[in-house]
Amino acid sequence: MSLIIRSLSYTHPDNEQLFNNLSLNIASGDKAALVGINGVGKSTLLKMLAGAMQPGSGEIITPEKPWYIPQHLGEYDQYTIGRALGIDQKLKALQAILGGDADSQHFTNLDDDWEIEQKVSQALKKWGLEHLSTDQLLGGLSGGQKTKIFLASIDLHQPELILLDEPSNHLDTQTRSKLYQLIEQSKATILVVSHDRSLLNLMNKTLELSKKGIEVYGGNFEFYQQQKLEKVNALHAQLNEQAKTLKQTEKKARDVAYQRQKQEQRGKSAGQSNSLPRIIAGGLKSKSERSTAKVLDAQNEKITGLQEHMQETRSQIQQYQVLKINITASEMHHGKLLIDAQAINFGYTLPLLQQTISFQLRSGERMQIEGANGSGKSTLLKVVTGELQPMQGNYSPSDFSYLYLDQDYAMIKADLSIYEQMQEYNSIGLQEHEIRAMLVYSQFDATAFDRKCGGLSGGEKMKLALCCLSVSNLKPDLLILDEPTNNLDLKSLEVLTAAVKNYEGTLLVISHDAYFISEIGINSQLNLS
Repeated sequence: MSLIIRSLSYTHPDNEQLFNNLSLNIASGDKAALVGINGVGKSTLLKMLAGAMQPGSGEIITPEKPWYIPQHLGEYDQYTIGRALGIDQKLKALQAILGGDADSQHFTNLDDDWEIEQKVSQALKKWGLEHLSTDQLLGGLSGGQKTKIFLASIDLHQPELILLDEPSNHLDTQTRSKLYQLIEQSKATILVVSHDRSLLNLMNKTLELSKKGIEVYGGNFEFYQQQKLEKVNALHAQLNEQAKTLKQTEKKARDVAYQRQKQEQRGKSAGQSNSLPRIIAGGLKSKSERSTAKVLDAQNEKITGLQEHMQETRSQIQQYQVLKINITASEMHHGKLLIDAQAINFGYTLPLLQQTISFQLRSGERMQIEGANGSGKSTLLKVVTGELQPMQGNYSPSDFSYLYLDQDYAMIKADLSIYEQMQEYNSIGLQEHEIRAMLVYSQFDATAFDRKCGGLSGGEKMKLALCCLSVSNLKPDLLILDEPTNNLDLKSLEVLTAAVKNYEGTLLVISHDAYFISEIGINSQLNLS
C-alpha cells in the first residue's frame, strides 16, 4: 500500500512554521526510515499521516487508515490490553455468542473470527506476555510491556501500512531481535522514526526531514551515512577551490591597486612636465584612474562574493560534522583490580537474581552488563556506586572515582539555566566569555543560555553534561553508562559514541543498542539473565 503526501504544510499555534509544501511518495512495500534532528517534526508528521493531527494545508493519500504505534504510550494507560490490541469488541461478541446471545450485532462484530482467542494467545506468547490477561489495564505495565502489546497487535491485524515512532526505545536485546524479524518478514509498507541504527539498517529508503523539506536517499542508514560523507568531502573540495580562487582574486586586486598607485605617480610626473598641455594630461589621468578604479571595484566585489560563498560552505560542512567533546580519564594504570565480587546477590526486599554472580572489573576494562528487562542491571550499578549493599556474597571494591550518566542525564538540574549549570561544574575557573564560547562551539544557541535545563531535549542534556565535564577537574577512573542512548537523536548519538570511544579509562555500560556497543570497544560482558 502506497503513501502519498502532496504540498503538506503545518504551523504551530505560536506561528512557528514546521513544514512548508512537503511532498513525498512511498511506494507499496517500501520500508522507509524518517530521520532528522530533534524538534524538526518527525513525530508530528507521523501523527498527521496517522490522522491523529491535521495539517494546515496539503493532502495525505492512503487507501486505508495506517496502523500507528506512537512513541509515548502513557495516553493509553486506561485501555485494557484487549482494547489496545484492537480486539476487545470481537472478544465480547464471542463471549456473548457462546453464552447464548444470538444478537446479529455480535456476529457482525466477530466477523467470522472464531479463533480470535487462540490468535491473541499466540500473539501474546510470541512477545513473552502470555501471563497477561486481556482485561488488564495498560497503566500497570512497564514501558517495554506496553510496546510489546502494540507490536503484538501488528501480528494480529497484519496491516498493509505501518507507522512506528521509536518502537525499540524500551525493548531489551532479545525483544529488539523479534522486532527486527517482524519488520524483515513483513510485506507491509513501513515508515519508522528511530535512532536505533540496527533497525534503520533494515530499511530500503532513508528520508531526511529538515527545515528545507524531505530529501530521499535510496538505501539504508549506512548508505545514508556514506552519502552524507561524500557530500562533506565534496563541500571540503568546494571550499578548497573557493579558497584558491579567493587567493588569486585578492592577488589580482593587489596588483590592480599597485597599478593604480603607479598610474597616479606617472600622472603627477606628467602634470609637472611641459611635454603635454595641462588639460590633455589631466584628461588622460582621469580616464586611466576611472578605468583602474572600475577594475578594482569589480575585484573587491568578487572578493566579497567569494567570502560569502565560503562562509555558506563552512556552515553546510558544520551541519554534517560530528561535534567532538572529550571525556578525560584518570591516569590510573591499566590492570588494577577495582571490583571483586564473589557469589553476590542483591535487591531491595528480596534478591533479584535466581542465582548468585561473581565477577571482577579491572582498570582499562570496558564491560557491558547484559540481561533482559527487569533482570537487575541498573540495580547492580547501585551496588557499584555504593548506593546499595549486596544481600549475599563478598563484594570488595577498591578506592576509585566514577562518573554516572543515565538515560535522563540526572546530573543536569532542571531548575538551572544552561549557563548556571556550566558554572556549577566550572572548577577550572573559566571566564564567562570562555564558557559562552564553549557552549556556542557545542552548538547551543547563543541567545538561549538563560533557558532552563528542564526544557532541554535528551541530546541537548547529553551535550551539556559532556560540556560540564570539560570545565570540571573530574577525571573519572570509571565511566558508568545506563542506557545513555535512549533519548538521543542520531546526531547526538554520534557525539556520544565518539566521546565514549575516545575515553581511555574503565567503562561499565548497560545498553541494548547493538550499534553503539559495537562502536565503543567493549571487551568483556557480564550476563545477568
